[in-house]
Amino acid sequence: MYVKEVLVQNQVGLHARPATFFIQKANEYKSSIWVEKEERRVNAKSLLGVLSLGIVGGTTIKIIADGADETEAVDSLVKLVQSGFAE
Repeated sequence: MYVKEVLVQNQVGLHARPATFFIQKANEYKSSIWVEKEERRVNAKSLLGVLSLGIVGGTTIKIIADGADETEAVDSLVKLVQSGFAE
């Protein structure tokens, strides 16, 4: 299991468009991937799950993966969040 914390930089957070980019990236990996905000954890490959966290800009989230490509998966998702989803 591999875990990293990341600060959501873009102002609107993980609303529909950035969440879609996030999920598409997560689905490129075989590992099980989760997003955690406070004490709530959801499947990072589920749009409804990610949107249900209500992640806004300035929120720190954890990205957690478990599987063969867990390190690569977490690192690429952290990089995507840090980029502000190119917004």
